[in-house]
Amino acid sequence: MDSTREAQKMDQAAGLEEFTAEQLAEVDAIIERNKNKSGSLIPVLEDIQEAVGYLPKSIQERVAKGLGVPFSEVYGVVTFYHFFTMVPRGRHTVRCCLGTACYVRGGQNALNKIESILSIKPGETTADREFSLETVRCLGACGLAPTMVIDNETFPQIKPAKLPEIFTRFQKSDE
Repeated sequence: MDSTREAQKMDQAAGLEEFTAEQLAEVDAIIERNKNKSGSLIPVLEDIQEAVGYLPKSIQERVAKGLGVPFSEVYGVVTFYHFFTMVPRGRHTVRCCLGTACYVRGGQNALNKIESILSIKPGETTADREFSLETVRCLGACGLAPTMVIDNETFPQIKPAKLPEIFTRFQKSDE
């Protein structure tokens, strides 16, 4: 029992208190399975991100120590590749297009309204981890501009006045 409490205290000191013991055990198992494999850093980070949702510095430090590589190497990989994230992701990803066609047809106004509704900026996640907001340069739907995608559902010709209804409907459809 004392060793469990001691491990919890160490995890808290390392900034890992937001993760469950099961998540940390999975992180450690992933590291253990790969620690002697050459070139395993990216696959390890991918597996860990899949297991816990994102790669904060505390998890990166655990990976560096477990694989015996410098923290700077782990951090460099995480910040170089766009598919890694250091912030928690929402259950839903909102992508607002700001490509030329969407921008000209009011994409920035739509983005401003989305930011207001969700109380976040692009690259952030709502406090309840429901939504993450991203901007993209093109969704390939220029004829439907301005366009927004939530997960895999496309919303064409979005109008700021209709956005609250879209988010309300979207949240209710998942409950």
